[in-house]
Amino acid sequence: MSKTLTEIARQLKDANRKVQLIYAFNGTGKTRLSREFKQLVAPKGEGEEAADPPALPRSKILYFNAFTEDLFYWDNDLALDAQPRLRIQPNSFTDWLLAILRDLGQDGSIVRYFQHYTSDKLTPHFSEDFSEVTFSLERGNDETSGNLKISKGEESNFIWSIFYTLLDQVISTRNVPEPEDRETREFDQLEYVFIDDPVSSLDENHLIELAVNLSGLIKASPADLKFVITTHSPLFYNVLHNELDLKKGGKKEGCYLLHRLEDGTFDLSVKYGDSNKSFSYHLHLRQVLEHAIASDQVQRYHFTLLRNLYEKTASFLGYPQWSGLLPDNKLAYLNRIIQFTSHSTLSNESVTEPTLQEKQTVKFLLDHLVANYGYWQQEEAPGA
Repeated sequence: MSKTLTEIARQLKDANRKVQLIYAFNGTGKTRLSREFKQLVAPKGEGEEAADPPALPRSKILYFNAFTEDLFYWDNDLALDAQPRLRIQPNSFTDWLLAILRDLGQDGSIVRYFQHYTSDKLTPHFSEDFSEVTFSLERGNDETSGNLKISKGEESNFIWSIFYTLLDQVISTRNVPEPEDRETREFDQLEYVFIDDPVSSLDENHLIELAVNLSGLIKASPADLKFVITTHSPLFYNVLHNELDLKKGGKKEGCYLLHRLEDGTFDLSVKYGDSNKSFSYHLHLRQVLEHAIASDQVQRYHFTLLRNLYEKTASFLGYPQWSGLLPDNKLAYLNRIIQFTSHSTLSNESVTEPTLQEKQTVKFLLDHLVANYGYWQQEEAPGA
């Protein structure tokens, strides 16, 4: 059933689960969902009594998304082209964040974490008031490069390093049983952490390591601190899914696939298994073909998708030719049909609407592939 992002945010909040992991393609609405979720958890102007000052959102929820990255911007020193620096936009959140990290002496942790994912020679330098950062490249002979502008990927890494260091501090502080013994009481009321695609610029090895480290923090966190994580990366999703043991059997945690529908509404469907079983590209092709068949909307380009699906399945199963998956008794005919319809280039052959027989061939070949080559079937939810 289609829903608005506000309704989906409420569904996530009402689920009251320790971890909820959501996969969505880029442009689906993950960042907007994080904003809707924040508004539900900490509405603007909320207070215990009418006379109380509004509760700040950070007291109940921390979130990392594109808006977090927008709080950092470059001053490129256009006049002299010598002192580029990354400035931090002052507002209630960044003032609080940087004061916490400065007072707790966490700048060294940020630097170490950043260098781990980039280079131990690339060194951030915080200003005394933590309002800006410069970067230099250590040359190994007591010389530095002077201030330099880092790449967009390195910048994204640096901003995530700040958030990760804060999250590490939150969890270690909240794990002190007696509140009066904690080095700060700033995190006492925190309920949620919402993370949207932390770093998309990492190579696979570092992305895996980041997911493992994040999973370790989540597993070490107190029971009453809940997490919502969204991503467009199947690899990041898979590592979190496995590290956090987010499986169907008796678990309370949820895994989902977020779709944006043609009318602008959304669907949040429950998924069991990692991305290979729930939403990888070959399953996406299968769903597109099934929808076209069910709605009698098969077009010529669906033959190209069907051929692509056969090719990917053959490659996965070790067949030298995709045609090896075709039914033996109709191999020559079906091979010719797919080849002709998916590679037609002459203008007089470019007829959009396939014949009824060709449409039936698409259904026949898709049914044959699903029935005979080990396609994993989505399990039904308990009680369905």
